[in-house]
Amino acid sequence: MAPCGEKSEGAISSIVIIIAMQTEAMPLVNKFELKEDLESPFPKGVPWVRYHGSYKDLHINIIWPGKDLALGVDNVGTVSSSLATYAAILALKPDLIINAGTAGGLKAKGASVGDVYLASEVAFHDRRIPIPVFDLYGVGLRQACSTPNLLKELNLKTGKLSTGDSLDMTPQDESSIIANDATVKDMEGAAVAYVADLLKVPAIFVKAVTDIIDGDKPTSEEFMQNLIAVTNALCEAVTRVIDFISEKCHSEL
Repeated sequence: MAPCGEKSEGAISSIVIIIAMQTEAMPLVNKFELKEDLESPFPKGVPWVRYHGSYKDLHINIIWPGKDLALGVDNVGTVSSSLATYAAILALKPDLIINAGTAGGLKAKGASVGDVYLASEVAFHDRRIPIPVFDLYGVGLRQACSTPNLLKELNLKTGKLSTGDSLDMTPQDESSIIANDATVKDMEGAAVAYVADLLKVPAIFVKAVTDIIDGDKPTSEEFMQNLIAVTNALCEAVTRVIDFISEKCHSEL
């Protein structure tokens, strides 16, 4: 991951927030009073949506990959998030990427529904390539931008984030998640990290727990049951993160 000091040491002024679901995005759009960009900077015909506006000294962009043009559901997962991240970095040239969203948590690692985590590092758990060196490529381990002052000031939990393209967890996925030493599991983070690293933009990952993946309840049921309440907790946490970032440079995070 690009070190926080790689950008010039002026104050952070432009932030891109990548959020996979409209339900997750809208509380933040409303909180920051952002407007939808009707002259999209993205290629014609893609469903990706940009909300933008000013908050304190920051220019805030929320990028939501939109809805599948055929099925009408949110474009979740690694493919849409990586494409939208790539396009947003090229078009908007942000100083910082924030990947915000909901996630599953591991009870065995101390996670509870409603907890908000700032990921220390990210990796994939469903890219299994059992060939030397390719196996490491498949895991795709990357460090998040170091933010010791942010963690201390906001008293957020921290843990490793593991990413895969399925909401459920197979026994093979579980083994890989444990091998990754992950506390939270999502469907976008490691893909966003890959693109941010490729284009040398520092990135942080704010994840709010909707469901316990090693618990007793079916993941899909628990996720839907807690989604609205947890997105409000996510909105509050991201707002606190943005407030902290205001008027700071990368090395002060």
